[in-house]
Amino acid sequence: MKDELRWNKIFGAILGAALLLLFVRVGAEMLFAPPKLAKPGYAIAVNTGPAAPTAEAADTPPDWGTELAKADVAAGAAVSQKCASCHNFANGGPNQTGPNLWGVIGRKPGSHDGFAYSQAMTDFGGKTPVWDYQHVYEFLSGPQAYISGTKMSFVGLKQRQDRLNLIAWLRQQSSSPVAIPAAKP
Repeated sequence: MKDELRWNKIFGAILGAALLLLFVRVGAEMLFAPPKLAKPGYAIAVNTGPAAPTAEAADTPPDWGTELAKADVAAGAAVSQKCASCHNFANGGPNQTGPNLWGVIGRKPGSHDGFAYSQAMTDFGGKTPVWDYQHVYEFLSGPQAYISGTKMSFVGLKQRQDRLNLIAWLRQQSSSPVAIPAAKP
């Protein structure tokens, strides 16, 4: 016996299932209505933590004779990995996105051969005889803020100790490291 209504039953079942899903969806939306947003997007909670003390905001220049002598060179090498994606530290190594930094402390800013510096860095090099400890320290805290217009897009090292450790390590990346000044009394 042949069922003449077979296809009608199949289409009816599909239509019935679709209607059931539609009613379940509408019912769920009525029970669990999402809140109306003032503007589209997702709210991202940011923990700002306790307010930073004002003494931290005013970064005092280090006493290089004291701070550099006790800086952790191994920690500076670890911090340098943040720089290694753009800079080479090998003696005679090639320039990359940024110039080679072998012997950078004691070198004139914007003067490494074969690298196309920004006009801002070239101008800075015209006013600054060498990358001394203080200039490198301030530059590392925020390159764009220190030399407006530099091509270096790195946000900077916000932790004072990271900068000191990196400078201690950079000092050793030279054929003739710059002397550590005498400690202030």
